[in-house]
Amino acid sequence: MNAVVSAAWLKDNLHDPDLVILDASLKVNVSGKKSDYDGIKIPGARFFDLEGEFSDNASGLPHTLPSEAAFEQASQKLGINNNSKIVVYDNMGIYTAPRVWWMYKVMGHKNVAVLDGGLPGWAQASYPTEPITAHKIAIGNFKAKLDTSQVKSVVDVKGNLDSQEFVVIDARSAGRFNGTEPEPRAGLRGGHIPNSLSVPFQDLIDDGHFKSKEELTEIFESLGVRDQPLVFSCGSGVTACVTLLGSEGILNNPKAVYDGSWTEWAQRLDLPVER
Repeated sequence: MNAVVSAAWLKDNLHDPDLVILDASLKVNVSGKKSDYDGIKIPGARFFDLEGEFSDNASGLPHTLPSEAAFEQASQKLGINNNSKIVVYDNMGIYTAPRVWWMYKVMGHKNVAVLDGGLPGWAQASYPTEPITAHKIAIGNFKAKLDTSQVKSVVDVKGNLDSQEFVVIDARSAGRFNGTEPEPRAGLRGGHIPNSLSVPFQDLIDDGHFKSKEELTEIFESLGVRDQPLVFSCGSGVTACVTLLGSEGILNNPKAVYDGSWTEWAQRLDLPVER
């Protein structure tokens, strides 16, 4: 599967017996963003509880990756099998769905894609929707195998201040990156990890869809990162995955996500911040 699929592609494949559609919409989010498509979903879609079962809520940080065993069990409860073709969307267009795409890639599942335009794009194309209801689902046989090379910790990022082994790409807005705009989470310092680069995830999206490959290429090639490994960060590890996904097929560098992201870094007063 391609990493991003169109609404037309999904419509044509709705009756594939191996297809699993995941709705990764948040009920509320810290940024205050709201959707015009609450209460409906793509037919047969299953709710992916990003902030519940699919986060390590014991970490003290939002949205951090659960353990391999917890992710496997939660995925099986969603009826996901090893041969499932997963398409994930959210009701904002492109917002939380890339995080789910990344999580499955990290856990060893290759057949996963993000729906370009999400639920808004689907509904605007006049494709069918249904009220949000729960369906009885048979337990799946999904097996997780965590690739730790795709996840970076605060220890890794702190060590990189000296080693400069990888480049940190920050997906937050330019104002938050520069420290001129307040953080949505109270009490966090403004600014960015020293030596990181700013690529706001909003700059990659036009009306809920990824920009053209030509436009994305211009954005990413302007960074001059050559073949250096890249580590994507944001506020809580979610929109970092939007920017990572936007770079797929353009930058072939090794890629990972700093899972604790700015929420972890900024509350650690022993860590340096640039403005």
